[in-house]
Amino acid sequence: MMEKEEDDILRKYQHSFRNMKGKIHILEQQVPVEEQMRYFRASERWKKNAGGLLPAYDEECNHWFRKLTDQEEIKSVEEKKELLLNLANSKNPVSFRLLKQYVADGPDPEVANWAYLALMEIQIALASDYSEERQIYISTGMGGKGTKLRFYVLLVSAGRKPFESYQRQVIEREFTYAFSQAGWETETLHVAENYVELLLLIPIAGNIKKVMGDTIRECNEYGHFLSDRYTITNVKPLSEQEIQEILDKADENSQTSD
Repeated sequence: MMEKEEDDILRKYQHSFRNMKGKIHILEQQVPVEEQMRYFRASERWKKNAGGLLPAYDEECNHWFRKLTDQEEIKSVEEKKELLLNLANSKNPVSFRLLKQYVADGPDPEVANWAYLALMEIQIALASDYSEERQIYISTGMGGKGTKLRFYVLLVSAGRKPFESYQRQVIEREFTYAFSQAGWETETLHVAENYVELLLLIPIAGNIKKVMGDTIRECNEYGHFLSDRYTITNVKPLSEQEIQEILDKADENSQTSD
């Protein structure tokens, strides 16, 4: 089970998507939420300064792209970001193709996150122009794929005891099977000494609480070796220090209940 506060947040989060109608866009790359906010604030300023969105000429789009990718011309990070904003707000399919190529070829690391967001922004803008369907952008720090969102999950052993060999096998078998049956994708399943890290792609309306709870109970049919409490987030994976803090807290709760 999750902490009550986490459970309530997840319920509200998923409920908000269930009645959502329209074309959903999910950023595939993992871009910190704070960086996404900086990008979209800058894009809004660009729109205000430009006096609205006006389609750019093909020549302008190609000029901006050549300037962005010219290795011989020295440009500041801010100049590169401005060029990406020009392309993202151009409302020209040429810019979409150029940005798609730029991202596929491996963007400049200094502005990679802005390149991913610029491509997403122009994709949504063009889709809005060519389709009457509502365009919906779902923003999370860990991104996703298609109509699935990426989540990080941390499970801990019962009593913080090291997993035995057969328990590791049970965890890998049961979770892999359950996630496959639920239509989830497992990107990472890492069984450490006394905890498990999962990186999952979960459908927007996926019943996370049921799938996780049922699978933990199934594992514990082979001996109660998994705690029924787990941590789930789509903001960012937990660091080693954060994992250690959760393990220490689990220890304190266990001692209190004894």
